[in-house]
Amino acid sequence: MMLIAGTVPVTDMPMVYGRVEREGGNLRVDGHSLPCTQGTMALVSAALATTSHLELEPPRVLLAGDIGTGKGSRLIYQYLIEHIGELAPDVLALHYCQPIVTLMQRFYTAVEKCRLRPVLIADAGSMYAAKAAGLAPHFDLFTPDPSEIAFLADPDAVHPAYIKRHLFEDACARVPELIKSAYDYGGAAKCLLVKGAVDYIVRDGIILETINEPNIPEMECIGGTGDTITGMAAAFAYAGLEPDQAAGISAKANRAAGQRARPTPATGVAAIIDQLPAVFKENLCAWSGVCTK
Repeated sequence: MMLIAGTVPVTDMPMVYGRVEREGGNLRVDGHSLPCTQGTMALVSAALATTSHLELEPPRVLLAGDIGTGKGSRLIYQYLIEHIGELAPDVLALHYCQPIVTLMQRFYTAVEKCRLRPVLIADAGSMYAAKAAGLAPHFDLFTPDPSEIAFLADPDAVHPAYIKRHLFEDACARVPELIKSAYDYGGAAKCLLVKGAVDYIVRDGIILETINEPNIPEMECIGGTGDTITGMAAAFAYAGLEPDQAAGISAKANRAAGQRARPTPATGVAAIIDQLPAVFKENLCAWSGVCTK
């Protein structure tokens, strides 16, 4: 089972757990309809498109509303702490949750007690919490952008807002240097996918691949296009691929979907996600050896 956990910016939405289904331009979970826009739901949408193509069980999701109070984030952490053993996911992708370090530490203590350890993927606030808690090396994949890799490379920062200025400046041009520092200081997961104009696929501090084509500058303006990569990577890991291989395929698929969508800055991320089935049909077998009928 693949599980995705994260908050959504919806006032007073209760915590929900269940399978996710696509319903037109929305996703439906436990009776709640949520748009396929940026953030956690863009991640979920891309993961669902990927599992559907691979004919895998759709992801299950653990969601809660949180508009900055931390209430929904705490509910998600607490539910995972109490139930991760019985949920027993093969892959767990953690996304938008406030970086509450003590709860992240308690969550990982619960993970260590699981009979089978899940593949652990983190992005956004959950990635910040894992790094700040000193748990980054125990995660299988982080998916930072250049400013976030600067955060991972700063041994003293507990949040991206507190990155040392010299690390933040020109981060896009210094990604390889920042990757090395992140591993040196214990701020990196086993694998990294650094998302940007150039995507870097990294394992154990070694840059395995860089991806920069096709270059679709308009995608930089579209909220959620980084989240889609993380969702695909989680789904490909669920299909049995190694995290670094899952990351590389996801970066390529995201760019190819953007090229097919011919986006403008006004394009929504759902239009790009809608291109993923065609991208997978045309390219996945050659990229990965994962061939479907």
